[in-house]
Amino acid sequence: MTLAPTTDVLERVQALGAFLDEQANVADDLGRLPDETAVRLRESGIMRLLQPRDFSGLEATPMDWFRSVLEVGLHSGSAAWVCGVVGVHPFEIALGTRQLQEEIWGSDPDTWVASPYAPFGRARPVEGGYLFNGRWPWSTGTSHCEWAVLGGLITDQEGTPLPHDQGTRHFFLPKTDYTTLPDEWDIAGLSGTGSFDVVVKDAFIPDHRVIDPRDLESGAAAAQAGRSDSALYRMPFNLMFSGTIAAGALAIARGGLESFIAYSRVRQTRMNHVVSMDPHQLASLGAAAADMDAGLVQFMNDTERVWALVEAGQPVSLDLKIEVRRNQVRSVQRSISALDEIMRHAGGAAMSRSNPLQRFWRDAHTGAGHGANVA
Repeated sequence: MTLAPTTDVLERVQALGAFLDEQANVADDLGRLPDETAVRLRESGIMRLLQPRDFSGLEATPMDWFRSVLEVGLHSGSAAWVCGVVGVHPFEIALGTRQLQEEIWGSDPDTWVASPYAPFGRARPVEGGYLFNGRWPWSTGTSHCEWAVLGGLITDQEGTPLPHDQGTRHFFLPKTDYTTLPDEWDIAGLSGTGSFDVVVKDAFIPDHRVIDPRDLESGAAAAQAGRSDSALYRMPFNLMFSGTIAAGALAIARGGLESFIAYSRVRQTRMNHVVSMDPHQLASLGAAAADMDAGLVQFMNDTERVWALVEAGQPVSLDLKIEVRRNQVRSVQRSISALDEIMRHAGGAAMSRSNPLQRFWRDAHTGAGHGANVA
């Protein structure tokens, strides 16, 4: 059963389609989203879908969230990636301390937060918090963000990190406490995401800005934050984050398929053969569309299965979490393989910079390389 949307954000995002099409190449040229793109996405409400109502958020369902990210990805891979990575952070912030939420959203509920979660930082305990240092690549959308959540390991006083299963934490800090390195950003795919390196040097992180990821997954964070009454914040954190990454890749692959269809309608071979009437082309297109549709159906069905359990107040078993993760990864890989197959039939002109198909293909492969889409 497909559940009806609970917000009108999807309609507003759909209305941005032509604009996002136009801005996609501009984003690639800039190496980040154009300012106007960020403004329009803010206005659409997509970045508030997972934000709590008490901070002007929509507190929507996971299905609303994923559908909206999928829609953006049909037009711009970079915009979808920024929406997904930056837009999923309100889910975690809602599970942090009230003081942290007030600091981030109190004066501006449209504040965006960058990442990444990779535990490259080192945090030495000091009175009231930690002294934090590190460097992180791939901080998606950071040029439009005023805060960041960065992964790190707690160390002893000599700087030796604790084991990952004990010492990993998520540290939140304002933009005044870190620097970005845009000149280091040079990549073939998702180049419009502005995923610059982030550097932190001797920043003090108070205890109230630190989250233990084990609490996110166990559900303890929702109880500690006083949000256990909200089904959204009882969703397993890992499935929400990894699902967002999968949704971005699935959407980009589908965008490539739609681009292939549009291109094939007007394409002719050197022998003046109309490609759209070629049975071999149509067979490949049909197989690719079926595989992508299957992945999307499985992805959304799994989301609805987990949501039904959470909404009913029932636990989500480890077996089901593993099954959903397996399906997310496989759906992405199947969609990328389908995109590769139609690219084999697209001809050399498909790799022209003026052809959006090559951009979707590059973005899809880059997104598929994210750790959440591999294992």
